[in-house]
Amino acid sequence: MPSDAVEILRQVNESLRSALLRLRPERKHCLRIRPRDFSDILSQLLRAAECLRRLPPDSEGATALEKESLEYRGNLEKLKHFLPDLQVRLLAEKSRLETARTHVASATAWALANKKTL
Repeated sequence: MPSDAVEILRQVNESLRSALLRLRPERKHCLRIRPRDFSDILSQLLRAAECLRRLPPDSEGATALEKESLEYRGNLEKLKHFLPDLQVRLLAEKSRLETARTHVASATAWALANKKTL
């Protein structure tokens, strides 16, 4: 089981690293973020949790497992600090889009009103 656990944690860590890179805070716009990105992260977290739950309590000492577990913990810490910032950016983008939608609706209404008066 520990070798299976190492492989699962290795895959989860790769997936989380990739997600953190794709969703990194340096990006100013959130246009490329999809709901699927969050469901993928959640599925990987659940996969790792199930894997870690199945490990026997005395399975310590395996260097590869310890390494992957530490990396997994580091990825969780990064997510912990990263997700609130991402939420702020997504809310700002939502507000920007709502403002743009309101502007387009107003411009359309104005254009239709002017068309009728001509």
